[in-house]
Amino acid sequence: MRTLRPVLAALCMALAIHVTACQKKTSETSSNSYSEKSTTETTSAVKITNVDLGRNIGGDKKVTDATTSFSPNDMIYASVQTSGSSPSATVKVRWTYQDGSVVDESEQTIAPTGDSATEFHISKPDGWPAGTYKAEVYLNGQLVQTKDFEVKT
Repeated sequence: MRTLRPVLAALCMALAIHVTACQKKTSETSSNSYSEKSTTETTSAVKITNVDLGRNIGGDKKVTDATTSFSPNDMIYASVQTSGSSPSATVKVRWTYQDGSVVDESEQTIAPTGDSATEFHISKPDGWPAGTYKAEVYLNGQLVQTKDFEVKT
């Protein structure tokens, strides 16, 4: 029995070292898998690539005549172009007048799977006051782009 104790102690020690090494390897593998997944999700996330303003919009929801100068009775369109994929993203446009007052604000939930465009528009039947305006474009609550434009009489 006395000669068996050192052998059992050595076996227990070897087993403990082996279990610890396996746990560390599993932890590293899990960590690497998470990093790869995070990188993949980041590269496929939705991004706003362009915002155009204009008087008309096509069937593809893109502005057909881009401009930043409008007449008081014009319908003003914003085409927000995105790339990437997401099961759900929120695009919002806030339209403001030169004094900072909000003229209009609307949002749309999109589920893009590549390049796409989302259309927003504003109009005022009795005419826009002359002055400078801004279209602020938000993606998931974050301001990502601002477009300045003017209305001239």
